[in-house]
Amino acid sequence: MSDHLATLREKRRQALEGGGAARIEAQHAKGKLTARERLSVLLDEASFQELGALATHHNTDFGMDQHRFPGDGIITGFGKIQGRRVAVFAQDFTVLGGSFSEVQSKKISRIQDLAIQAGIPLIGLNDSGGARVQEGVRSLAAYGEVFVRNVKASGVIPQISLILGPCAGGAVYSPALTDVTIMVEGTSNMFLTGPDIIKTVTGEDVSAEELGGALVHNGTSGVAQVMARSEQEALSLAKALLSYLPQNNTEDPPQLEPYDPADRMDDALNSIVPDDDRLAYDMRDVLNLVFDHDSVFELHKEWAANALVGFARLDGNSVGFIANQPLVMSGCLDINASDKIARHITLCDQFNIPLITFVDCPGYLPGVEQEYNGVIRHGAKIIYAYCQATVPQISLVTRKAMGGSYVALSSKQMNNDVAFAWPSAQIAVMGAEGAARLLNRKAIEAADDPAAEEARFIAEYKEMFFNPYQAADVGQIDEVIEPRETRARLIRALEVLRSKVTQSIPKKHGLFPV
Repeated sequence: MSDHLATLREKRRQALEGGGAARIEAQHAKGKLTARERLSVLLDEASFQELGALATHHNTDFGMDQHRFPGDGIITGFGKIQGRRVAVFAQDFTVLGGSFSEVQSKKISRIQDLAIQAGIPLIGLNDSGGARVQEGVRSLAAYGEVFVRNVKASGVIPQISLILGPCAGGAVYSPALTDVTIMVEGTSNMFLTGPDIIKTVTGEDVSAEELGGALVHNGTSGVAQVMARSEQEALSLAKALLSYLPQNNTEDPPQLEPYDPADRMDDALNSIVPDDDRLAYDMRDVLNLVFDHDSVFELHKEWAANALVGFARLDGNSVGFIANQPLVMSGCLDINASDKIARHITLCDQFNIPLITFVDCPGYLPGVEQEYNGVIRHGAKIIYAYCQATVPQISLVTRKAMGGSYVALSSKQMNNDVAFAWPSAQIAVMGAEGAARLLNRKAIEAADDPAAEEARFIAEYKEMFFNPYQAADVGQIDEVIEPRETRARLIRALEVLRSKVTQSIPKKHGLFPV
């Protein structure tokens, strides 16, 4: 028995050493943690149960029989985060560059299957040079096994991806299929085709960071949702994000012990919207004053900045928020903002997280480029997402709600449950200037002073329509509230809606306007 124990202990030692001291030192020299160090930061102490630690590949091509490491470049298993069970996998760049192999696929697939069966979140730590070329088509087919399980798990358990190094080729599709992707400035990159191949094929000279760095995918492409300054911050953000999400789609999100008075009112809200509707204000100030202190967790912060989305807490309960940002493009909706909003509605709905929408939108961004690139199709995504959502939905119009954007942004017709408005709300078919010219063009042209006549019609239109009271009169707004009351009103509404039950027409699925 002692010989057997010695063999087991030696194999375990080899698994813990990864690719060896030299490769670990090289990993640290890049400012990166090893896979096991990352898991020790992410998981509660002594909670990790590893599976498949001794698995190795059986490939003898290209001398690969001389490069066998226990675990084959990936660590998989279960652990706990803040006492909650999670499934994890972490690619080990010190072993063959973390290259994706048939064995890696089998280990990830097994942990995916177990996570779905157990109904617990899955967190993936990605750090790989790509498919293991020596395995040929087998490594490519192995990606498919992971993808199909990503899709199977979608909407069933939360899936969080951390990109902590390179992620190239087919490997990028797995994070793209998960709920939230977190990247690290300076060390993360994602791309289908690397800089060398791009230069060969197109002649474009671009670095890995310029092609697929954290800033690119958080600020330009929208592929990633969260950007961190370091690996430690990325791991910390993953833990914070998980606190807003349930274990699976049959459970409610975790509730914290309330720490911020439910009846707290901030007089600053009464003056936050400028009297001059041409002046902007920061919607983030509204969110921070309404939600529980220090509870706002924003997603897609750097992308489509004219819209804000994320999670927060009200009286300790997890909620999702969607808001226009008047500081950017006056809060107009465009193609990217539409995609951002629609995605977040769907994310919240699949995990039973109530939605609160803060509306200050003058409409959709006009322009030939927007029309040519399909703003109609992209804008329809918002409507579809709101209409199919079954979670509690509350809206608050803080200022402008014009035309189609009023209807799209959680209006009563879009499955909204409770609609509030501030006295500063302007709910109208279109802007006053355009409406005055459209309705009174002939009178303006015939006037002795056309400019004065136009100004009079604009003032009349604003007096008649630039307020929330007509909408409240016909039941489109449930109540006009004093801004300082917003927090308390939202909390009371959510208390009533917590037990909301809906029924849908049986169908396989609809056609989302992709």
